[in-house]
Amino acid sequence: MTSGILLVDKPRGVSSHGVVSMARKALGTKKVGHAGTLDPEASGLLVLGVGAGTRLLTYMVGLDKTYVATLRLGYGTTTDDAEGERIDFPEGDLASVTLEVLDDVLGQFRGPISQVPSTFSAIKVEGKRAYDLARSGAEVELKARPVSVYRLERGEPERHKGYIDIELTIDCSSGTYIRALARDIGGALGVGGHLVALRRSAVGPFDVADALSHERIEASGLRGLAESAALVMTPVRLGQREVDDLRHGRAVGVHDWPEGVPLAAIDDASGQLVAIIECSAGRSRILMGVPQA
Repeated sequence: MTSGILLVDKPRGVSSHGVVSMARKALGTKKVGHAGTLDPEASGLLVLGVGAGTRLLTYMVGLDKTYVATLRLGYGTTTDDAEGERIDFPEGDLASVTLEVLDDVLGQFRGPISQVPSTFSAIKVEGKRAYDLARSGAEVELKARPVSVYRLERGEPERHKGYIDIELTIDCSSGTYIRALARDIGGALGVGGHLVALRRSAVGPFDVADALSHERIEASGLRGLAESAALVMTPVRLGQREVDDLRHGRAVGVHDWPEGVPLAAIDDASGQLVAIIECSAGRSRILMGVPQA
C-alpha cells in the first residue's frame, strides 16, 4: 500500500475531514489521517498521513505553526471570529489605537503567554466539545493554558468607518488559538477584536508553498516516510545487522545518538525508514515499527 506524508492546501469552506475524504478517494485507501485540523473558514496547510504515514502523525501534531491572520478591531463576537454575533465595546475609541499603542499591546502577546481558548473550540469539557455546549446555550468556562508566540508582526492598519483591519504574521506553539489571540488583543486595546481571515502557511518544517491543491491530490505528491521523519526528528543511519535486529524487535547498541528523544532509524543501504526509536542507557527501544516495503 502507498505510504507517506501528503501536504494539501485546504481552501476556505472545506472542512479538514472533507480534505481527508478527498484524499481517501483519490488515493484509494481509507488509511488517511491529519496532523491537526483547520477550521472550515480557515485556509492553508493540512499535513496528511497516508498508510504507514498515519503513524508518523503522532510526531507532527505538536509542531510549531505559522499563520497569516486578519484582525478586525472595533468590536468582538461571540465566537471570536466573523461567524459570531457582534459584541460592542461602548467605551472603546478607535482613535486611541495609534501605531505606538498598537505596537505596545502587541508586544504584550509575544513570548510565553497564558491563553483561555475560544468558547467555540473543539476542546472537550466533561466529554463534550466546547462548541457543542456553547451552541446548546450552556455556559462554558475553559481554563487558561500556557502557549508561546515566537513572532507577532503586523502590517499597516487599514482604517475603515467603525473598524480597523490589521494583517498579522504569527509563529506560535501548537495549541495556540488565533481567534483567542485576536479577542485578547482587541480586549487589551479596549475596543474589542475578532478574527476575520486565517491562513496556515507552515507546520514545523512543512510549507504551504510545497502543498498540493485539494483538487489535485495524487500519489505522486507523497513524501517518503524516511524523508518526512528526518525533517521532524534526528535521523540515525543503520547498517544491515542493526536493520535486521530492529525488524525482529531486538534492541541495538547506540553510538553517539541523543537519548530520551524520538529518532528516525534509517536503513543506510536502501534509505528506507525502519523504525522510530528512543535510546536510553546505551540501548534502543522501538517506539514505532515500520512495515518493510
